[in-house]
Amino acid sequence: MTSTPTPPPASAATDAAIDTDAVVLSPRAWVPLGLLALAGAVLGLRPLWSAALWPALAMGLMGLFLLLQTALLRLRFAADALLVSRGDTVIRRFPYDAWISWRVWWPALPVLFYFREQKSIHLLPMLFDATALRQELERRLPISSPPGSSPPEAGSP
Repeated sequence: MTSTPTPPPASAATDAAIDTDAVVLSPRAWVPLGLLALAGAVLGLRPLWSAALWPALAMGLMGLFLLLQTALLRLRFAADALLVSRGDTVIRRFPYDAWISWRVWWPALPVLFYFREQKSIHLLPMLFDATALRQELERRLPISSPPGSSPPEAGSP
C-alpha cells in the first residue's frame, strides 16, 4: 500500500517563505544589567536615606524581569512583519504595512524602541542588538517625512 504525499499546509509554505529573508536579533542584556546596577547603587544609599530599600527593590525586580525577558524573547524580521517569539512560538506579529513610524530613543545609549502602528503605539525596552535593529528597520521601513517638513533628528523623541 502506497500513499501519495500531501502538500504542506498553506501556513507552512508561508513560514518557509518568511524564513528565507528572516533576521533574528541577538539578545543584549545591557538595559536589565544597568537597572540591576542602579538598584544596587540606590541600595548603597540606605545609610543616608532610610527609604532607599523600596526604590531599590522596585528597580531590582524590574531588572530581573527584563533579564528574564531578554533570555526568553526574540525579535525576528520576516519578509512582511516583525515577529516577537518565545522559542519557536510566535507571540505577536506586527505587519510592516500597518506601521506609521519608528524610533530608537537615545541612539548614543539606546534603551527604548518606539514604533507606532495605525491602531496602537508600542514602547519596548532595548533587550536586543540596537545596531542590527536600526539596520533592519532602515532596510525594511525607511524613515519618511511628510511633505514640507524636515526629517526627524536622530535621538529626538
